[in-house]
Amino acid sequence: MATTSPSETVPVTADDAEPPETLWEKAGGGRGVAVAVGLLALTRVGQLLMVWWLGNASGSTTGVWHRLLVWDGGWFIRVAVDGYPHGFTYDDNHVLQANELAFFPLYPMLLRLGTVLGLPPGVAGVGVAWLASIGAAVGLHLLGTTLRDKRAGWALVAIVCSAPVSVVLSMAYSESLFLGLVAGMLAAAHRRAWGWAGFLGLCAALTRPTGAAAAMALGVAALLALRDVPRSDLAGRVKPLAAAAVALAGVPLFLGWVGWRVGDWTAWFKIQTAGWGTSFDYGSSTLKFLDDTFTGADGWVQVSVGLILLAALAAAGVALAQKLWPPLMVYGVVAMILVYGQAGFYHSKPRLLLPVLITLVPAAFAAARARPRVAILSITAWAVFGLWYGAYLITIWPYTM
Repeated sequence: MATTSPSETVPVTADDAEPPETLWEKAGGGRGVAVAVGLLALTRVGQLLMVWWLGNASGSTTGVWHRLLVWDGGWFIRVAVDGYPHGFTYDDNHVLQANELAFFPLYPMLLRLGTVLGLPPGVAGVGVAWLASIGAAVGLHLLGTTLRDKRAGWALVAIVCSAPVSVVLSMAYSESLFLGLVAGMLAAAHRRAWGWAGFLGLCAALTRPTGAAAAMALGVAALLALRDVPRSDLAGRVKPLAAAAVALAGVPLFLGWVGWRVGDWTAWFKIQTAGWGTSFDYGSSTLKFLDDTFTGADGWVQVSVGLILLAALAAAGVALAQKLWPPLMVYGVVAMILVYGQAGFYHSKPRLLLPVLITLVPAAFAAARARPRVAILSITAWAVFGLWYGAYLITIWPYTM
């Protein structure tokens, strides 16, 4: 009978090989996800305490709960309760005004479901946002993990959820839902779970107009995947393309529906411009804002927004230099073009940058490489400023975000 010497290598068969590590296992399983959710909870509780503290210090009689429902929250609640209007809205002088058709449907649909279950509209609005923020923490952790490791996943959760204007994750806004869907879509695409990627991409596209950028990223991921799929494997080639096609259909479907409902195919764009001054001007308004800010601004919030816009551009440059995963880069670059290229309220731009991710992923990767003490101290300093900044904007700053 043949024997093998200790120096000989015994072939490993497919049955003997270790199965590949799943993303759930790589992320630390339930314990790893619990840490991510705990980091989210820490930022949310800390920020709500800051909102309460600043509100009391300013002598305001407006409570914390009311502040979570202001501005866009009122629009979303009206969509959930009353539905969408059937046409344009005009004032007494027949000047076109904003109306609810400007707001994408998935978040108010979830609010509507909450009201059907018996929740008051405000409770449904904040409740959906809070549940979605938990999903965002999980999605961010999985994304950071699949791109690098679980430490990067935790760092990404902490950095994103304590960024300036991350206060919207606690408010009746759609950012928490959109952030969770985009992060989950990118993580699924990185692992080539095309069914999930397509579904989450479609949901993201029905949540915010920048869902078009996420869908484009999924298209790039699908094209990259095709390089590794044999031409003879028809099913393997169809799945990524189908996922991308489903996601890419989301934004045009809603814009087309608005056009059909109003009887004007450009209706959504006209409502945006009439209500919020939003139009794509290739960045001329942003450049003018930056010039005005750094040559004559006398308000610190305006200056801080200008600095945030410049810092985000620098961070995106770092991400480009590091050559991150191409679909993530495509999503981030296209989303930033949409933010910087459009006219509108300058103080809304930091909020629109929150889900862009490429501005914060390099910092998360750096934190993952650093010694734990250095990473914790750095992220804590970032969080103290970011959480205070967002609390200030919804308590002291008198304008919308």
